[in-house]
Order: sequence, then structure tokens, then C-alpha cells
Amino acid sequence: MIAVNNITLAYGKRVLFDEVNLKFTKGNCYGVIGANGAGKSTFLKILSGEIDPNKGTVDITPGERMAVLKQNHFEFDQNTVLETVLIGYKKLWEVMKEREAIYAKDDFTEADGMRAGELEGEFGEMGGYTADSDAGTLLGEVGVAEEFHQTLMKDLPGNLKLRVLLAQALYGNPDILLLDEPTNDLDVTTISWLENFLADYENIVIVVSHDRHFLDAVCTHSVDVDRQKIKIYTGNYTFWYESSQLAARQLSDKNKKTEEKRRDLMDFIARFSANASKSKQATSRKKALEKLVIEDIQPSTRKYPGIIFKQDREVGNQILNVNGLSKRAEEGTLLFSNVTFSTSKSDKIAFLSRDHRALTSFFDIINGDAKADAGALEWGTTITKAYLPNDNSPFFKNNLPLLDWLRQFVPASFTDVDEDFLRGFFGKMLFSGDEVRKTTGVLSGGEKVRCMISRMMLQNPNVVILDEPTNHLDLESITAFNDSMMDFKGVVLFTTHDHQFMQTVANRIIEITPKGIIDRLMTYDEYLEDARVKTLREELYA
Repeated sequence: MIAVNNITLAYGKRVLFDEVNLKFTKGNCYGVIGANGAGKSTFLKILSGEIDPNKGTVDITPGERMAVLKQNHFEFDQNTVLETVLIGYKKLWEVMKEREAIYAKDDFTEADGMRAGELEGEFGEMGGYTADSDAGTLLGEVGVAEEFHQTLMKDLPGNLKLRVLLAQALYGNPDILLLDEPTNDLDVTTISWLENFLADYENIVIVVSHDRHFLDAVCTHSVDVDRQKIKIYTGNYTFWYESSQLAARQLSDKNKKTEEKRRDLMDFIARFSANASKSKQATSRKKALEKLVIEDIQPSTRKYPGIIFKQDREVGNQILNVNGLSKRAEEGTLLFSNVTFSTSKSDKIAFLSRDHRALTSFFDIINGDAKADAGALEWGTTITKAYLPNDNSPFFKNNLPLLDWLRQFVPASFTDVDEDFLRGFFGKMLFSGDEVRKTTGVLSGGEKVRCMISRMMLQNPNVVILDEPTNHLDLESITAFNDSMMDFKGVVLFTTHDHQFMQTVANRIIEITPKGIIDRLMTYDEYLEDARVKTLREELYA
């Protein structure tokens, strides 16, 4: 068990946590959720002992081992990949080093022999004799090939470093596992493996993630960081979100009788409980839901952005025709070739590629911000586009007050654009009061994306183009954006690493590769499972 007792943390006048008391128990996986800046990562650092609170204690059952997903990618530069994983099990690593030092002695004494015997016992108990092969297997599971296992960390490709650090945290079956954004830089296959690994994990897992699909797959409980307090709720992220929304609606519904509201909540719990899968984790979640009392479900105090796209006109029959597009990166790598397709009125197309540069180049080309090396494209005359690029820095070069920044992008057809009109678009994205007096130079990454969405809504587009729309956004904004794209009546062309966004929005998948495209009318999950698609992908990337 891990217990948090009266934890208080303040930076100057800003109070992050006030008198927080929690208990985390074995067999459960806790998903830490909260707005950007609420203190999720800071809370994990308090649990790990990296940050000392102003007041209060963190108590861990004596003898239990805690492992943390390290965030410093350069900490183990002088170690090999395999050594870096083994270092994660600190006691085993220390025994290993002492054992090696004793056996390397020229003047091996009787005392050394006694100590060596003790170390051999400890070494065996901790799985030392299979340590290298166990660590190697784990590295393979997280997508680090054997050819890299003896490579120094400083020489490892950047996208593999997080995977090694993830293997380090998971190695040796720690009693308490703290993971901050473990799915960053992972592909779908590795995320799926990690979901299954954690779903069957029998110890305590506490995880911070913006990936709702991942949180839903692994979590038995949600840990809500909100307004200086932290509360634990039974159920995964979607259960927490939908139940808190239902409770909030009930609070405002004065006509329904208390008994009727209670029955609605009971039906909701039963429906969620029935949908639990057969993993150990889902079974424990089901048991937790069955024990849940109605009073535990609380209305959320969270505010969600109002992301609403209104079309000035519907798209016509001619939307986007692409014929034979090809593009190389600056250093010569072929990103994609022979990209040919036409877009239909009901299309919400998710674009995939193993090389994200291909996707960003493609979106820049169809938006007119870059040129293809070969091929042509044509937009229909009825089209009004709004584009959310992966890199929004060109839009924030001038340090302008937010109202003046947005005024630059008002379409010519708009008349009588006053401050209240502009404030309305910022208000939808939760900029209130004097916040609109801020200058763009002081904005965080998430605030810049929210400004970009305000700009997009202003265009009244009938085609929305999105390159990684969930980057820098908190869960509330991601959920609102996701819902908005599901409801949008126009055409959506997008790519995202957010599994749930991809699965719930896309009705067509196009994968662009160096040897052409795969184009399928199906959902994302169907695409991932399709045997013919798997074969085709291997051929096109070969």
C-alpha cells in the first residue's frame, strides 16, 4: 500500500495541493487526470520522493520497491541499453556490481568467499541468473531490437530512448509503478502491448496520460486533481467523465424525482460493469463498480471548451481530387509517392504513415503551404478550409494582444467585428475576462492551440484539416475537440496519435507510403486488425 497523509504544496502564493489524503492499494491501476498545470506530474514526483511537500508524508509499506518512468533521456548516456534496464532494479544492480568486483579480485580472501556466498543467494532470489535475458525480452516487447542492446544510450536514436526507460521502469516486477506519459513516442503495437501488460499487472500502478483509450484500457480508478484537492473515483476515465456529466445534468434537472435519478445512475453503473472485459484488471474494475455506492458519483466542476464549427455552406460534389503526389524530404528520403484519391461529401479521413514527416508534408501541400515534387491536386469551388498545423509557430511571430491577434484572421465577409464578437470565440476556448489582454508571447503550448482553434472556428469552414490536433491539450479540450469532430457535418482530413479520436471520428483510412497508398472505408480498429492490410503495409514499406 502507499498512503498520502495531509500533503500540502505551495509555490509562493500559489497553492497546488491542500491537505490531500489518499490510499492506493495493490491490484489497482490509478489514472491521474486534471487540467494542464493542475499538478499531475508534480504529484507523481511527491510520491517518488523527488519533490518534498511543505507538509505531510508519503508512507509506503516497508520492503516494497517503487519504480519510476524517468523523464531525463540523457541520465544514462554512458550505459548500454541493457545496463540501463537492469539499473531500474537498484538492489539487483548493486548486488551484481559487488559480485563482479569480488570475483575480479586477485587476492580473494575467506571473507570474500563468505560474502560471495551471501551475494549469490540474494542474486538468485532476485532473478539475477536470468536478468540479461529477461531485460532483453522486455526490450524486444517495447520495440527495441536486439541489435541495439549493447549500444550506449547516447548513441541510441532519440525515439527509442523512452522505450528503454519504459523497460527500465517495468523490469523486475516493482511493487509500485509510477508512469508519467508512458505512451509518448510509442507506436500502436507497443501501446497495445503495454495496455495488456498493465491490465494484468498485480501490483500498484499510478499513471498520468492524455491518451483516453489507454486510460480506459488499464485503469480501475481515476485520480482527479482539481482545485488544490485530489480525489480517487472508482472506474476508468470514460466512466468518470460520463458519470460526472450525468450527475451534473441531474443536479440541474429539477423535475426528476430523487428515486428516478438514482435508478438512472444504477442503470449507468450496471451498463459499464457489464462491458468489462476478461483481463484481471477489468475483473477488479467490475468488482469495484459493483461495490460503488451512488453517493460516490459526484458532478464534475470541470469546464469544457465549446468547440463548434458552423459551415457557411455545404460542400459541393467536387471537394478534393489528388493525383500522383510525390514528395522527398530535404535530405532525399522519399516520404510518399503516387498518392491518388478523391474525397466524398461524408468523408472523415484519417491519414497514417510510419514517418510523420510524410503526413505533415502532405497536409502542408494540400493546404497550399508547400509544393509537391510531382503530381497535382484540385479543390472544389465551394470549399472553405481551416487548417490546424503541427507547427503553429509561424502564427505567433508577432507579440500581439490576443484580441488583435485574432482580428488578423477575420474573413472579409464579416462586418461589424467588435471586441465582444472576438471575445465570444475566445470565451468558447475558456479565455475569460482579462485573459484576452494577454500577449501571444506569454502563451503556453496548450493556450496557443486553443487560440488556433478559435481562429479555425472564425472561418466557418466546411473542410477541417488537422495535423495532431490533441498535442499540448488537456483531457477536457481533447474530449471537446473529439466530440466536435464527431458532430461536424463537413469533411475532416486529419492525423492523430490519439487512438480514441482516430477510432470515433474516422470513417475512412488512407495510409501514405513511399510506394503508394492504402485506402479503406473502415474504422481505425478494423484497419489495424485487417489481415490483408497488414500484408499490404509490409509490401509498401519494404
